[in-house]
Amino acid sequence: MNKYVLIGILTLLTVFGLSACGGSDENVSDENNGSDSHSHEEMDTVIDEESDAHSDHEGMNHSGSSEVPEGLTEAEKPAYPVGSKAIINAQHMAGMNGAEAEISGAFDTTVYSVTYTSTTDGELVKDHKWVVHEELENEGSAPFQPGDEVVLNADHMDGMNGAAAVIDSAEQTTVYMVDYIDTETEEAVTYHKWVTEGELSSL
Repeated sequence: MNKYVLIGILTLLTVFGLSACGGSDENVSDENNGSDSHSHEEMDTVIDEESDAHSDHEGMNHSGSSEVPEGLTEAEKPAYPVGSKAIINAQHMAGMNGAEAEISGAFDTTVYSVTYTSTTDGELVKDHKWVVHEELENEGSAPFQPGDEVVLNADHMDGMNGAAAVIDSAEQTTVYMVDYIDTETEEAVTYHKWVTEGELSSL
């Protein structure tokens, strides 16, 4: 009889021991889950910070100065006179296309799209629109042609002034300086240079 009692006691101890081990495993599992949850939260924070940084970059104000290059001729009869309004049909930057613009300057010149190497970070900027003839070093009177190498005397963007560039396209037209409200950030952009006549449409 004592033998059977002893076997029963050992069996109960074994069952309790296994239950304790199972509980320990659950605790470890819960701790791991908590650790994983914490890691995901940290990852989300990093992603949010990166998104904010990207948004800040996209929200840069692209305003300019009211000053124009020496020798730039005001247009006598522009399609969009100074003070009139038009719709911008260009995507030089985010928040521009479809914006309502007020014309703050109109000039007759040759306008170029250019590819240049930034003087600040060495990055290649392709097909930048636009640079006018009077913003090129030693411009002379004759317009440049696609493929010509020039030096920029414009500061529309950081690293642009003094940069070596290649002419991508050239067009004789009326160019406009415009004020508008960024359609994405709702920030006021003033004296933006440049928008061509072909990139504007009537209200």
